Amino acid sequence: MKERRGRQIFITEFDLERLEDLIADFRAKTSRDARNLDELEQELGKAEVVSPKGIPPDVITMNSRVRLEDLGSGQATVYTLVFPADADVERGKISVLAPIGTAMIGYGVGDKISWAVPGGQKNLLVKEILYQPESAGDYHL
Repeated sequence: MKERRGRQIFITEFDLERLEDLIADFRAKTSRDARNLDELEQELGKAEVVSPKGIPPDVITMNSRVRLEDLGSGQATVYTLVFPADADVERGKISVLAPIGTAMIGYGVGDKISWAVPGGQKNLLVKEILYQPESAGDYHL
């Protein structure tokens, strides 16, 4: 799903706990998002868990605002990675359960994110972290 240039995926203890709760809640309610839940669970299983103060400032965490570049078109887009209840595509707020959201979590500046879409493969480059809660000292958003 994603390409990584030899660096580890990182996630904070707090985000891991909230995401594991989210997965459990969604599994209990519906099987509709089972594939996305499985993919998110796989990504979390590969992640190095660190304290909020220990997360590198160039890594996408929950509520991070990032600039991604579409490697096919060269177009840059800004997204904020959020929990499903806060998702609003028109405002660039992408759910962690959406395929692109699952693809973003834990990756950093310079990483290439690839995932399957109906028309083939989508490839994005993480260009910039515009806001990361942990580096801003916002540990409990």
